[in-house]
Amino acid sequence: MRKKIVAGNWKMNTNYTSGLSLFSEIVNMAKDEVTNNQEVIVCAPFISLNSLAQLAKGGKVLVGAQNCHQADAGAFTGEISAAMIQSVGASHVILGHSERREYFGEDNVLLAQKVNAVLSNKLTPLFCIGETLAQRNNNIHFQVIKQQLAQGLFHLSSDEFNQVVLAYEPVWAIGTGLTATPEQAQEVHAFIRKELMAKYGEVVAANISILYGGSCNPKNASDLFAQADIDGGLIGGASLKSRDFMDIVKAFN
Repeated sequence: MRKKIVAGNWKMNTNYTSGLSLFSEIVNMAKDEVTNNQEVIVCAPFISLNSLAQLAKGGKVLVGAQNCHQADAGAFTGEISAAMIQSVGASHVILGHSERREYFGEDNVLLAQKVNAVLSNKLTPLFCIGETLAQRNNNIHFQVIKQQLAQGLFHLSSDEFNQVVLAYEPVWAIGTGLTATPEQAQEVHAFIRKELMAKYGEVVAANISILYGGSCNPKNASDLFAQADIDGGLIGGASLKSRDFMDIVKAFN
């Protein structure tokens, strides 16, 4: 049975002090309110990872980073490697987020290298895929997603791919006021799982968690998570409010 996962992406928000405070609230709420086996992850800025990992020990919340460099070490001023992230106690790394693709020019070839780095350091990639509004309007969104999977992930063996978590981001529904319906989201999630089945077979496809990453909030989480192929959410703005984030997690209770 595939994992039910809710991952928060704080993006470039919180400072060191406010991040500790927010994470403490989430950890305490999770201790009291998470009653099923859903996995809860907070992906925070690099400055907070070590301290959050210490706070997370023995609890129900895991800690992740939002990006990493593809090399383990070297003359890459200002970058953070997967090896560094692993050394501070984090367990996950977001890769291929639409903002990294758009603002920093990250393409599928680069992301494949980052996936390799993350897996080689025994971390779990949260790999994001999804289409823009223009791509959806031009009816090429399935083609775009198929290419992102093929170029970014399909070089992996079945055993390696089993360690990946996918997140579908309809880029047109992030911070735009537009929202994908549960049926629209399910349609794409089902397509993704069909592609996984064609590449890796039914067992692997059935066991991979696919999260929804398009403006999920406490009001729509239950309807989204009730869809057959949606296994949780990658949460942006709502993860910065502990009560909202925990209410999304509890949509699985």
